[in-house]
Amino acid sequence: MKRPLRAVVAAGLLAAGSIVAVILGGSASADTQICEQYGSTTIGGKYVVQNNRWGTSAQQCINVTSSGFSITRQDGVGSTSGAPVSYPSIFVGCHYTNCSPGTNLPAQVKNIGSAPSSISYNYVSGAIYDAAYDIWLDPSPKKDGVNQMEIMIWFNRQGSIQPIGSPVANASIAGRNWEVWRGSNGSNNVISYVAPSPITSMSFDVMAFIADTRNRGAITNDWYLTSIQAGFEPWQGGVGLAVNSFSQSVNTGSTPPPTTAPPTTGAPTTPPPSGTGCSVKYTPNAWNNGFTADVAITNTGSGTINGWTLTYNLPSGQTITSAWNATVTQSGSAVTARNLSYNGTLSPGASTSFGYQGTLSGSYSSPSSFSLNGVTCARA
Repeated sequence: MKRPLRAVVAAGLLAAGSIVAVILGGSASADTQICEQYGSTTIGGKYVVQNNRWGTSAQQCINVTSSGFSITRQDGVGSTSGAPVSYPSIFVGCHYTNCSPGTNLPAQVKNIGSAPSSISYNYVSGAIYDAAYDIWLDPSPKKDGVNQMEIMIWFNRQGSIQPIGSPVANASIAGRNWEVWRGSNGSNNVISYVAPSPITSMSFDVMAFIADTRNRGAITNDWYLTSIQAGFEPWQGGVGLAVNSFSQSVNTGSTPPPTTAPPTTGAPTTPPPSGTGCSVKYTPNAWNNGFTADVAITNTGSGTINGWTLTYNLPSGQTITSAWNATVTQSGSAVTARNLSYNGTLSPGASTSFGYQGTLSGSYSSPSSFSLNGVTCARA
């Protein structure tokens, strides 16, 4: 299926967007209603919320809250074999010259250590739509116009709709399985990661998806991340769809700063409690002089894990250069990975994942064993 960019007819968007910005002005504190075609406002001193009704002349309105937005009117009707009618969304970065307050985007991928994110959606029945993250990248630090690469993460889809292109693979990213689609809409290339079932909330690192896209040869580390957006693409209906909350940071630098001080707990000095168990699935992707790895941890025990430290040894010739979803340190071959503030609690049966990129000298091999809080883990 081919469809144009969210903001098709760039000149019209720029003109309308600049006028609306003057009309709206400032940041949203109390709820703000936006019905203008490309109307937008800012919230939290950090995010832009946009109506972005680009594919229909029918009315659409959104209610902007202090943490997100909801669709209150959506009269457009799009063919399910064609494009959606709009992309109401919240974003950081720059979208057609509209940049979020204080953003450090565009930023080169090689200079980004982590991009921790969280999202909470509200879904409705009877509508045809997808709930998607849009991640935009370009070889140049663009703040306007069409970017060359669009990554979409489809958290939910309802109705007989599908991403651009065709399915090409399955991938395990951020502790979940995704169907990978690849294609072009004529203006930019698109890689979409489609969840097999609806996801209402999730905390993850956007860099995990960017790394997978890079490993598929679609971008390089010299490309620029320009914006990260979360919202909905409705084809028909959609009143009540909402982004309840959205959080996004982009940490630049070769060693990403953690969002909070990492826990100081290391391997316990006393025997672990009964009922403790874990498994680790290690998924690498190596090339001539580098590699990435996705590390999924599952609590197979009967008790809840509150704060985790995973230790293991990397084979000779492997050096970690950046990581996401964990604080990862390396001393010689020894690696220590500690949870961040949002993924330290694992109830029985629960999983989390982190990943990293590194340089490689010689042939590649994976670590042979892992210990979580001093307990040897099974290999998944």
